[in-house]
Amino acid sequence: MDYRAGSGVKLPPVSQVGIVVNDVDRTIDYYTTTFGWGPFKVTEFEMKGVICRGRSIDCRVKLARARRGEIEIELIQPLEGDSPYADFVRERGEGLHHLGIWVDDLRGTLAELEKAGIHPVFHKYYPDINFGFAYLDSDRVGGVMLELIQKRKSAGK
Repeated sequence: MDYRAGSGVKLPPVSQVGIVVNDVDRTIDYYTTTFGWGPFKVTEFEMKGVICRGRSIDCRVKLARARRGEIEIELIQPLEGDSPYADFVRERGEGLHHLGIWVDDLRGTLAELEKAGIHPVFHKYYPDINFGFAYLDSDRVGGVMLELIQKRKSAGK
């Protein structure tokens, strides 16, 4: 089921919960043994040239992802560099950082949201793999950012 943001822009349902943590491995252990979540796929990701509040930054994060029904759980541990993740854990500690929404057309959706005064604060598009993400300044109400995530299209589609 779709919902409408206050802007009138129609967005798909939430499909990811992003949680910023101090230690991905410790958090995986806790969620696995306590709640039976998993298995988690863990990767380290170097983000170069990401636009953060109008300037280009580099950072490195450790990510862990697992499916829980229809929802993907994403654990994010900032490792190096300035980023919204590092800011979050420094200012608030561990916790819910964002709700992720998969979109077919990241650029088009961002253009619609821009007209409504909702802007990306952390974003990058990778044209070579037709993938991108954009965190929105949507945390003014409720304290949680929305992340738009470009769906990858397989060859021939």
